[in-house]
Order: sequence, then C-alpha cells, then structure tokens
Amino acid sequence: MSPVPCSPRLNATLLSLTLILALTLSSCVITISRPTTPTLAPTSTRTATPSATVTATVTPRPTATATPLPGDATQTYVLSRGDNGYSHLFIYAPAKLPLTRITSGPWNDVAPAFSPDGARIVFASDRNEYWDLYLLDLDTAQVTRLTDTPEFDGNPSWSPDGQWILFESLVEDQLEIFLLSVQNPGQLIRLTNDPALDQQPAWSPQGRQIAFVSNRSGSDDIWLANLDQPDAGRFINLTATSASAETRPAWAPDGNSLAWAIHIPGEPDSLQLWDSTNPAQPPRRIGLGDWPAWSASGNEIATRLTSPNQDYLLAYSLDGILIMPPVPLGSLHGLDWRIKRVTILPVIFQKQAFLTPTSLWQFHLELSTDIPNQRAALVSLPEIQAPHPFLHDAVDESFNALRKRIMADAGWDVLGNLESAYTPLTSSLDPGKGEDWLYTGRAFALNPLTAKAGWILTMREEYDGQVYWRIYLRALAQDGSVGEPLRSLPWDLNARYSLNPRAYDQGGTYASAIPTGYWIDFTALAREFGWTRFPALSNWRSYFAGTLFNEFVLTGGLNWRSAMLQLYPSDIFITPTIVIPPTKTPTITPTGYRYKTATPTITYTPTPRPTFTPAP
Repeated sequence: MSPVPCSPRLNATLLSLTLILALTLSSCVITISRPTTPTLAPTSTRTATPSATVTATVTPRPTATATPLPGDATQTYVLSRGDNGYSHLFIYAPAKLPLTRITSGPWNDVAPAFSPDGARIVFASDRNEYWDLYLLDLDTAQVTRLTDTPEFDGNPSWSPDGQWILFESLVEDQLEIFLLSVQNPGQLIRLTNDPALDQQPAWSPQGRQIAFVSNRSGSDDIWLANLDQPDAGRFINLTATSASAETRPAWAPDGNSLAWAIHIPGEPDSLQLWDSTNPAQPPRRIGLGDWPAWSASGNEIATRLTSPNQDYLLAYSLDGILIMPPVPLGSLHGLDWRIKRVTILPVIFQKQAFLTPTSLWQFHLELSTDIPNQRAALVSLPEIQAPHPFLHDAVDESFNALRKRIMADAGWDVLGNLESAYTPLTSSLDPGKGEDWLYTGRAFALNPLTAKAGWILTMREEYDGQVYWRIYLRALAQDGSVGEPLRSLPWDLNARYSLNPRAYDQGGTYASAIPTGYWIDFTALAREFGWTRFPALSNWRSYFAGTLFNEFVLTGGLNWRSAMLQLYPSDIFITPTIVIPPTKTPTITPTGYRYKTATPTITYTPTPRPTFTPAP
C-alpha cells in the first residue's frame, strides 16, 4: 500500500479554524529570461548551468479569507520533521499554534530557511525525483522550483538582501557551494572548488562573509569565505580542530556572533558561540544541541536535541539558560526561527493540516484457537530467509510494509535475508543476550554479510555514555534520484580483524574516507514504521555480537518481560535450583575396635625403557 502522509494531532485551537473550502489546483510553466551578469562575483561559474527556462509548480491564490498566524512572530518556527514515512514542512508556535503541516505528498521537504522578510521559505525537496531547491510563498502557498539538475542540491541559505541563495551541490562526488539568483534562477555562481566536502553555508548579515563546513583540513571545521578577498586569501579556517567536528554554522541577526554545533567523540553534541567582533576570544559553550537557529531578536537560540530514538526542539538564552523545555517532535530534518513579521495562514495550508492520516500499515490479528490463555500468535514471514522466519502477530504488518518501502527506495531487498527474526527459547543466542528482544518475536536482525559487502554502513553515535549505530543502505540507483550523499566517516566494525592492535582494542575504527554515492538512512526510515534501536552491550569492542548494530525492535510500549508474557506462560521466569550431584568420598575402613579413613591406593605406572636403533 502506498504510504500517505498523516497529520499530527490538532488541538482545539486549530480545530476552530475556518471550514476548508474546495480549491481547484492547477499548474503552469514560468519562462524566465536569461539574467544579466550579477555584481557579486566570487570565483568561477558552475560548468553545468541550469537552463534559463524553469518549470515551477504554482498554486493559485486562495480566494477564501486567510487566517492570521497567531502569536508573536519571533516565536514561530518552520520545521521539517518525519511525517508518516516522509519529511514535510510544519509551522509551529509554542503554546499558540500546534504543529501545522504546510506541505504534503509522497516526497521529502527538508532544510527550510525563512527569507529575510519572512514572506517566503526556501527548502530542498525530492518531489520531482531529484533533490532540488524550491520557494514557498507563505501568503499564496505558491511553490516555485529554483533548480532543475540531477545533482543533489540542499541546505539553502539566504543573502541579507533576499536576492541570492547559497546552497550545496554534489559535483563529481564532492559537495561544493554555489550562489543562485532568486530573480534569475539560471544565474549560478560557484563559490568553492576543492577536492573536499564543502557544505552547510550561511551568509553573514553584513553580506561580505560566508561561513561553511569543510573537511579540507582533515576534519570538519568552520571556514569563512571573505567575498572581498581574491581567491588566494579568501578562505580562512576558523576552528582548525582535529579532535572535534564542527557543523551547522548560523549567524546572529546583527552579524556579530556565529553559532555552530560541535561534536567531540564520547560527548553529547553542544552549541558553541563565537564573537566575530573579538575573533581572538575562544568560543563559549551554550548548551546541548546540534542544529542552531537564531530568533529575530538575536537574544535566543533554538536547536535540535537528538536522542537514540527521538528528536527534540528546545531553546536557550545566550547565557545558556533553557527558555523552552524540550518538545518531542519525532525526527527533525531542519528548522529556522528567523521570521520577521506576522504572516497569514492561507486556506491551502489549512487543507494540508486537515489531511486525514492513513497508516503506513494495516494492523491485523490472526485468529487462532489452539493457543492457550489467549496468548499472542507468531506469524510466518513469506519469502524471508532466516533461521526462524516468524514475527509476533502485532508487528508483522509493520515489518512487511517497511520491507516493501525499502525495496522501492533502495532498489534491493535488504529485509529478504535476515540474520535472525523470532528466536525460540530452545535456540540459544550468543552469550550476554539472554534477555534479547529476538525471543519476543518483536525484533529482527539484518544480515551482517551485507555490511562486509559494502551495501550497509554503520555510523557510530553516543548518548549518555552508550554506543548506538545508525545504518545506511546503498541505493541501487546511483543517479541521484534516491538517497543522499554521506557527510561523515562511517565506523568500520570489521577493522578489528585487520591485525591492527589499536583497531582491535577500539572494536574497529573510522573509515579512511567518506564513501561516495547516494545512501538511505535506514535507521530514520525504520523509526517511522515504529522500529527502534538499542545500545550496544558494554563489551562490544571485544565482542562483535555485542554491537547489536543490526538489531531493530518494535516494543509496542512494552518492556521485555511483558513482551515475553504475550508468548509464554510465567513459568519461563522460574529459575531452577541447581542441585549438585553427589561425588565419591573416601570410606571408613574398620580395623579392630578402631576406624580410620581409607586412603587412596597409589598405582605406579611403569615407564618403558628407551630403545635404541643401531646405526647403519
């Protein structure tokens, strides 16, 4: 069944909006003449320049009365979050407007950014198969396509005057940064040209500096591009750290501060704040988070806070005081907070918000009369290769729907051959996995041979001192129509067998280079279907089976014991008392009127004499 995006639960505020009017949607083609040469001229132009004729999806202006967006404009967010198997854009004002969907469809809309005047949103989307940039007008709900190439385009950022858009694009397996004219989308300027990954650009409000992330020094650092300098001295490494990775630069509205996220192995990601007016002063820590976004006043910073199976939205003051407690939002794929004015909520957005959700799978219980005490049944998985191809009756529909989706996206059947599915109590798992979820029928384990073949990659993540793994699948079609390029080094679990003592002690090592091509985040997609990951065992570095990198669980809100009781009687938790069998002991031998303990009789075994072979 094709998944259909669902709406989040709407409270009474949203339910009181104006009744949805029937709208007749149409599309048109906009022809844009070739632009003139821009006054801004950093480096060279891109080789593959998009055509001056751009096809745009246009929605007619609603004729019904639009609804004003409630609340203070500076407290309104635009978010990209997981939405029934895809990522869509939402408007959110804490305590004033619930999550309100403004885009929908069987595609992904990510990395939104408000224009300087707050009237439009630029974002990246694969709604036409390939990742391109689009503009969404908040007054009319009109969506206009800006780029139209097979290359991956993403992470857009506005110029201060709203005339240009910075973005990253995959060119010859490397991410590079380009500038795109908003008025003339055919006008494209290339900012970077380096055999490294240059990504996540952010334009300074003063207009003459661009911050971006690059690994050209060996690790992810924050770099500055000075547009007033010639090519030779244009780029400066701002952080230059080898023991950490910095990402997601974001300028304060006044341009005097720059925030970014920092990742240090073994520590949670946190936000750093750098004073551009005092560059010699080291950056200071604000709080936990990995995607900063400034308020319009410049006095607060919102961010994404990630956990193993949930993302949160929260905000800090510049002193590091939490001003908005964490709000669970599933999976976040972008946010922005810099809206300048109160906009309206067009009727078309109301229609998007009221879409009737359709589940990604249809729950169905098998009727069985031969199972005592109304315990749950195990359902056979058709065409699945596994030692025991069964799952709990409550999760098999979700598994089959996830398998179908993965086959459609990745182009190959990763769930058709499993290391394990349901494991009966008569089958022993590896040591240390006595209470593994595979016994409950609510878990499955991917085949680790696909990782050795290079079709699966593992990213190491740490939360509260525990190690988790994020799984990426290689897309069969490598033309840019499926998946995204990787941005960080994967963890090579098999390096422990490379005879490298350090790799053995660490349980592997980071790969020497970021793999090229397009990859699908299996962990994020599985979470949309309810499947979550668990931390590795404490001995995973010396015990490969303890990594649990390939195991996913659909708990249904149960703990392990409750899940086991759905399949088995409570007798399985009774621990038998170990009875040591009797051993032979020396006996007392009577000798007259006295008794003494018998002593063992020592038997000597003769040693044969050595033989000699006469010399020839």
